[in-house]
Amino acid sequence: MALAFMSLVLATSASAGSREQAKRIHDRLTGVPPTAAVLESMSADIEGGDATSAAITAMSNPNFYNVTLKNWATPWTNREQTVFAPLNDYTATVIGMVRDDVPFNTLLSADIVYHANGARNAGNATAPNYSPANNLHYEWLEDNGINLADQLQRDMQSAVAGTPADATAGVMTTRAAAAAFFVAGTNRAMFRFTFLNHMCMDLEQVKDITRSPDRIRQDVSRSPGGDSRIFLNNCVGCHAGMDPMAQAFAYYQFNEDSGRLEYTAGNVQPKYFINGETFSYGYITPNDRWDNYWREGQNSLLGWDTGRSGSGSGAKSMGEEIANSDAFAACQVKKAFKMVCLRDPVDGTDRSKVESMASSFKSNGYLMKPVFAEAAAYCMGD
Repeated sequence: MALAFMSLVLATSASAGSREQAKRIHDRLTGVPPTAAVLESMSADIEGGDATSAAITAMSNPNFYNVTLKNWATPWTNREQTVFAPLNDYTATVIGMVRDDVPFNTLLSADIVYHANGARNAGNATAPNYSPANNLHYEWLEDNGINLADQLQRDMQSAVAGTPADATAGVMTTRAAAAAFFVAGTNRAMFRFTFLNHMCMDLEQVKDITRSPDRIRQDVSRSPGGDSRIFLNNCVGCHAGMDPMAQAFAYYQFNEDSGRLEYTAGNVQPKYFINGETFSYGYITPNDRWDNYWREGQNSLLGWDTGRSGSGSGAKSMGEEIANSDAFAACQVKKAFKMVCLRDPVDGTDRSKVESMASSFKSNGYLMKPVFAEAAAYCMGD
C-alpha cells in the first residue's frame, strides 16, 4: 500500500514538473498560456523525452508569428533597433520564411516578399493591397490583428515591387530596409546594419588595419584632423573591408519623394561620389562590383564559404556571400536563443549548445523553426 502511494506521488510530481516545463516553453515561444489540451499534449511529449516536439506544438499558436517573430525581427528593420516599430514588409518576410521553412540562408538574396492581400478584419473590411510606395498594408494588418500565420502569402519582389529579379536581395531590398538604410547617406548604412543584424557584429569587431585601402572612397579623409595616423590605425580598419563590399549597393537609392526603392542598373548613384574633394586620389566607384577583402586576415575566422569566390556584382551575390558564412548561421542561432531563453549564452555549456545548434542549422537546410524549438527545449528548466 505504501509502495503504491509513493509511486502515485512520484508520478504526480513528474507530471507536475512536465506541465510546468510545458507551460514555460509555451510562454517563452508565444507569450500566452497554452490551452488545457495543448498543455496536456506538450506535457506528454516532455515526459516521453521529446521536449522539442512539445516546442513545435507551441509554435502552432498564432502568437508565435504575430508577437514573438514580429518582436524578433522588427529591430533589424530600423536604425534605432527598436521593437516598437510598425509591421512592415521586412518583418513580414522574415515571419513568412520561418513559417514556410524557407532556407534562411536566402534571407539576403531571394526574390521574395510576403504580404496578405485580400485579408479581412472582424468587420469584413479588406486590407489595402501591398504597395512598394508606402507601409499602409502592413500597418492595417497589425492594427486589425490579422492572423499572420494564416494570411501571409509569398510573392516575388520583382512581381509586386517592380525591382528587376537580378537586383532583388531578400530583406535588403524590401521597402522597409530601403527606407531605413538606403535613404540619403552613402549606402554604407545598409552594409553596416546588415552585418550587425545578421552577423551579430558591428564594424569595430571586424576592424582590420592590415587590409589594402585601395577601394576606400574619396569621401574618407586620409588625414583626419591633419593626422594620417588616425586613418592608418583606425579608419582604414573598417573602410578597407566595408567599402569594397558596400559597392554592391551602387545602383540603389530610396526616393523619399516617391516613397520607394529605386534601382538604376548600370548607373552608379551620385551618393557614391559625394565629398570627392576630401581625398581626390581615393577610389571612384565605376560599377557594383564587390570584393570581400575580409576573406583573408583575422576575419577569415568568420567562416566564409570556400565554394564561393568572394567576389561578384550586385547586392544579391553579396547577400549570398554573407548568408553562407559560419558567422551568419551562428548569429541566427544566438538571436533565437536569446529570444526564447531571455538571455545570452552565459557559460561553456550554453556556448557549446549554441555551437551545436548552429551546425545543425546549416546541415538541416537553414530552417529556423527547429532552432527555436531546440532553444526552447534547452531552456525549459531555466
